[in-house]
Amino acid sequence: MKTTGNDTEKYKRAKKKVAEIKGFYTHLTIYILVNTFILLTAAGLFSNNGVSFDSTSWPHFISPVIWGIGLLFHGLYVFQFKSGFIRKWEERKIKEFMEKDMEELRKFDKDPD
Repeated sequence: MKTTGNDTEKYKRAKKKVAEIKGFYTHLTIYILVNTFILLTAAGLFSNNGVSFDSTSWPHFISPVIWGIGLLFHGLYVFQFKSGFIRKWEERKIKEFMEKDMEELRKFDKDPD
């Protein structure tokens, strides 16, 4: 089966998208594991005193919150939850680059050298 340049580009985009999604799920898994350990440590699970959240352990919640915000933005990027403005800007830029490429090809084709 013969593939065209367009099929190759589609394959590359699809492969990149799969890699981005895989990266997000890896990020999510590490987030869950690390922050579960941090919160269980804060709860005293690994100490001799047993499990108890006291008021002095609030700094342990900073990591899950800040990292969670970063994870949220990572997910928004990967799964393309973009505003209409960003989507329209991207479409304009893609068309602009495609037109530039076509102009370069036409200039190359017309050159008699």
